[in-house]
This record gives sequence, C-alpha cells and structure tokens, in this order.
Amino acid sequence: MTCILLTGASRGIGAASREALEARGAKVIGQATSTGGFGTLAADFRDPGAPQELWQAALDQAGGEIDVLVNNAGLFAPNPIEASDIEWLDGWEDTMRINLTASAQLSRFAVKHWLERGCSGRIVHVASRAGHRGDSPAHWHYAASKGGMLAMHKTIARQYAANGILSFAITPGFTDTAMAGDYLASRGGAGLLADIPLGRVAEPEEIARIVEFCALDAPPSMTGATLDANGASYVR
Repeated sequence: MTCILLTGASRGIGAASREALEARGAKVIGQATSTGGFGTLAADFRDPGAPQELWQAALDQAGGEIDVLVNNAGLFAPNPIEASDIEWLDGWEDTMRINLTASAQLSRFAVKHWLERGCSGRIVHVASRAGHRGDSPAHWHYAASKGGMLAMHKTIARQYAANGILSFAITPGFTDTAMAGDYLASRGGAGLLADIPLGRVAEPEEIARIVEFCALDAPPSMTGATLDANGASYVR
C-alpha cells in the first residue's frame, strides 16, 4: 500500500485529492491547521518547528515509511503595498513560510528519508499559474512563493532522478475553492473569467485527478514536468 503525506488536506484541492488517492487504495495521512480525526495531523506552518513535528508524527503513523509527499497547503491572502511596513512584511513572511518554506522542509525530510532507505519516492508540488505569470498587485508574495516552489521542484528533479526520487509540479489557475472565490469577488467576479478561454475556473476534482496521476501513475521519465491546468489562461 502506498503511503502518502498530503498537506492542506481538509478542503478544496486537498480534500478532493485525498478522496481520489484513497479511492485508489493509498493510505493518506493528511495535514490541516487543526486535526480532523485519525489520519489527519494538526500543524500550523507559521510555526517554524511545525514541519519537522508533522514529518515525525506522519512517519510514526505510517509505520516508518512514507512513499509520496504532496505539498498542497497554501495561504492566499491579499497583502496590498499600501499596508504599513510591518503589516506588509508579516503578510509576506506568513505566506512564504506556509507556501514555500514548509514545503521545502518537508521535501528535504522526504528526500533524506528515501536516500537513507535506498528507495524511490515521489513529491508532488501544487504550485500555481501565478508562479509563471505573476499575480495581482496585492499578491506579490503569493506569486513569489509559487515561483520559488517551481524552482525547488526542478532542482529536486534534476538532482535526485538517479536515486529514483521523482518530482512533479502542478500549476492550477483559478480553482473553485473558497480561497479563489473570495479573490474572484474582489477582482470583479465573473468579469475576470474573460481571461480564461475555457470560460470557467477549474473544479477541485480536476486538479485532484492530476495529483493522483503524479503521485501514483506518472512514468519516471516525466520527473521534472510541470502540468498546467488553467483553462488556457496561460500557455507556455
């Protein structure tokens, strides 16, 4: 049975991914800010020590072996440049710690775990279209965090492929979650859909299918790939 540590598992893309992975027979250990019962561990990534505590708790629950890490947890909160210096910096640091630093810490623990065991492993990074094309004036921090995640993903893929450690990234555009819904409303609602040739935002279940594919099915030669899912609103 494949054992998967999935961050941000309580809602949106994370909840849909958990359902899809468990339907395939995987054992999923989820992370959320607050615990939701067995199989979900509480970790607040604003705390620098939380990723290490989560990794150890997940290893204990998994019986000492984790096969796949899915870095999905994310914070998407506006941080306008008109805010005070300390407010803007606090917003930047919280987003970086949750979106990028925690993912980096967990990826490091995972890579070390697989190298020490001499076995293969997979990391799936749920990044964002914003990591390629940027975002709104109030979301410098979000775009920067997702761009950093993509650079980290490429580095992991290139450096550890020979060890059987594979890295995949997914870059959704707007997805129909509460987080994206608030953003759409703040930017004019349906008018923003004009930027999406498909004419709609993605459903969480669509992104979950890509997470499932990368975690369980993607061939090793795909390591280093970034899969876009943005309704052709950004085409590379």
